[in-house]
Amino acid sequence: MTRLAAVSEVTRHYIEDEKVPGAVVAVSQHGKLIHFDAQGVMNPHDGAAMRDDAIFRMASSTKPVLGVAAMLMIEDGLFDPHDPVSQYIPEFENIQVAVLDDPVDEDISPEYVLEEPPPHRLVDPHRPVTIHDLLTHTSGLGTYGLGMAVADWPWQDGETLATWIPKVASGPLDYQPGTRWAYSPFLGLDVVARIIEVVSGEAFNELVQRRIFDPLDMKDTHWNLPEQKKDRLVVLPKDEGEFRGKKVGFRMPAGYYSGSIGLYSTARDYLRFEEMLLNRGALSGTRVLDERSVERMSGNRLDIPYRGKKDQDGLGYGYTVYVTIDPQQANSPRTPGAFGWGGAFGTMTWNEPSAGLAVVIMVQKLTEDIHDEITRAIHAEL
Repeated sequence: MTRLAAVSEVTRHYIEDEKVPGAVVAVSQHGKLIHFDAQGVMNPHDGAAMRDDAIFRMASSTKPVLGVAAMLMIEDGLFDPHDPVSQYIPEFENIQVAVLDDPVDEDISPEYVLEEPPPHRLVDPHRPVTIHDLLTHTSGLGTYGLGMAVADWPWQDGETLATWIPKVASGPLDYQPGTRWAYSPFLGLDVVARIIEVVSGEAFNELVQRRIFDPLDMKDTHWNLPEQKKDRLVVLPKDEGEFRGKKVGFRMPAGYYSGSIGLYSTARDYLRFEEMLLNRGALSGTRVLDERSVERMSGNRLDIPYRGKKDQDGLGYGYTVYVTIDPQQANSPRTPGAFGWGGAFGTMTWNEPSAGLAVVIMVQKLTEDIHDEITRAIHAEL
């Protein structure tokens, strides 16, 4: 189904210009599918055509699923977002913050430390790290600052959330909690996933399957891709790196169910996920989230500036999703109130409540411009 001809044209140009090998784009409005288009190839090496049901590595597009799971725990009264993390994972009680040795009369935490760390010292946090901090990327945990650079988090084969997260709790933090927005790609939301296990008494992956994937009929969404579905997996243009220590890779080992990365899915499945959020928590007569939970997740939860990759004004951040507040300031083609998130391999999903839109863009090569160009094409044809 390719009702939105301009969207197909944008996709075709990106493929012809070899910016992406292939793509699947799905758009619905007010609950009706208005565009579904698969173009290009699944495998750049053998030219296999892109399938409608192609399976993509979602990377950080996994994070909004964790956000919905966290909202469910809040609904169930199992935790409050402002609870200290140490209430559920006691090892966080003594976590500290890494600062530069010099000057000694001022605590300075550099934004990024990607090479040999400078001399440092540890100071106490001004307040405990909360679940809210983790959900909004304001915790200071694992944001590639000084704390992460000097941390000792030994990874061993067979790690699970239950074994890994207490190691992460040794810290130190990259900055004082709540003082900065800095993205935690691989750690912060895994702590929330472990808290969900603690309070629910259920494995994180099993809870998500039972309360999110099954009710939404997300039948092709997995952490461990079944063998019989591997022929539908889109091949990456190049090796993007294996998992290795300190969670700097993208391929999760079997048995570790990350709240940050690691899901595989299809355009069809993630469109259903976005449609549920667009419809304020329900889809096809099945309620997954309370309306108030969707409002809480998708509203701006920051009292400090959100600073994403482009460092633009006009955006905010909710629980695991960015929020468009002022499209003109943000130089964004999306409407006010739009919210969603993307993954490092190029996937991007969001919805726009004011326009009734749910959008899924599936590619496996990070080409940021394609998302905005497709958005402009969608709005030009509506």
